[in-house]
Amino acid sequence: MKLIVGLGNPDDKYKKTFHNLGFMAVERCAEKLGAEFSKNKCRALIAETRVGAEKIILAKPQTYMNLSGESVVELVNFYKIDLKDVIVAYDDYDLNKGAIRIRESGSAGTHNGMRNIVEKIGSAFPRVRIGFKPQEKIMIPLIDLVLSGIKEEDKEVFDKAIEGASNALYDFAKGETIQNVMQKYNCKP
Repeated sequence: MKLIVGLGNPDDKYKKTFHNLGFMAVERCAEKLGAEFSKNKCRALIAETRVGAEKIILAKPQTYMNLSGESVVELVNFYKIDLKDVIVAYDDYDLNKGAIRIRESGSAGTHNGMRNIVEKIGSAFPRVRIGFKPQEKIMIPLIDLVLSGIKEEDKEVFDKAIEGASNALYDFAKGETIQNVMQKYNCKP
């Protein structure tokens, strides 16, 4: 069994913000797998499918970003999933706009949602980071930036990044090793 988690905020007003890049990637992955988010379980919207004999759970925590770990720990415990079979996709200001970075494990960095997950389950799980750091100097606080919408002129860059991240999640769901996924999809924009 595999658990594929995308991080974001549940309200419609956050739908097209940088903080919802993880939701966007897991939604695109669900489309590729033919799965629909139709259940509420463990404080998350859930889509379930199978790849061969293996069950795949896709999840969008509904606890708001900073408390993502509360939902993720419930999912891990409910489904009894080994952390090597959990992957989390999320936005990352520490990476340039459109970059994708996949790792087997690691710290939470500056991301509060990941920090909460690491506090709840540890750090020994793969993750897919989608960069959104602008090249120009920002003049607004980071909290305002992460909750701002993706500009029309950046739409193509982020569509490509979301597609790449969703392909990485899809390959993970299909049973590729995280090392192979890293080789294929780690990229700069």
